[in-house]
Amino acid sequence: MNVYGYVRVSTTDQNDDRQIQAMKEKNVPYNNIFVDKQSGKDFNRPQYQRLLCKLNDGDLLYITSIDRLGRNYEEIQHQWKYLTKENGIDICVIDMPILDTRPYKDLLGTFITDLFLSVLSFVAENERDNIRKRQAEGIKVAKLNGVKFGRPSIDVPENFSEIVINYNSGKIKLTEAVEKTGLSKTTFYRRLRDYNLLVK
Repeated sequence: MNVYGYVRVSTTDQNDDRQIQAMKEKNVPYNNIFVDKQSGKDFNRPQYQRLLCKLNDGDLLYITSIDRLGRNYEEIQHQWKYLTKENGIDICVIDMPILDTRPYKDLLGTFITDLFLSVLSFVAENERDNIRKRQAEGIKVAKLNGVKFGRPSIDVPENFSEIVINYNSGKIKLTEAVEKTGLSKTTFYRRLRDYNLLVK
C-alpha cells in the first residue's frame, strides 16, 4: 500500500503550508504529495491528473478537506466513487474524520459516508456560487463608485482626426502617423478602427 496526499489552493499566491504540514503529520512521503494551485471548479488539474496515474488498488489518499478535492458537487461525487468504488482506493479527509473509507467497509458505513459526502459536497458548491455572487456584487458596487477595471484608456492627441485623414488619404505613412500620435502601433490601429467606424 502506498500513501499519497493531495493539496490544492485556488491561486499561486495562496499559502499551502498548512495542508502540506498536515500531510507530513500523516507520514505522507514528500514525493507522494501532489500540489495544484488553481481553481477547484473541475478536475482538469495537472498534478491531480498525475496523482490519478499513480494511485492503485489498496492505496490511501489524504486530503485536508472536501473542498480541496473540488468545488463542483456532481464532479466531487463522481471522483469519490471513481476512486473508492471503481479503483479500490481509500480516502481520508483529515478535517472530517467521518469521511474516512477505511473503517466503513460495510453497507451501513458506506451509506453514512455517501450521505455525509453528499451534504458536504453540496455545501462546498453552494459556497463557490456565493463567492461568485459576492464578487459580482462587489464589482458592481465598485463600478457605481467610479472604480474602473481593465487596462487604463490611452488618450489620443487633439489633432488625431487630422492625422487619420492624412493617413487614410495616403499623405503620410504608418510609421509617421504612429510617431505623430505618440501611440504604439497596436493602439494606433485600435483607435484608427474606432475612428473609422465612428465617421462611417
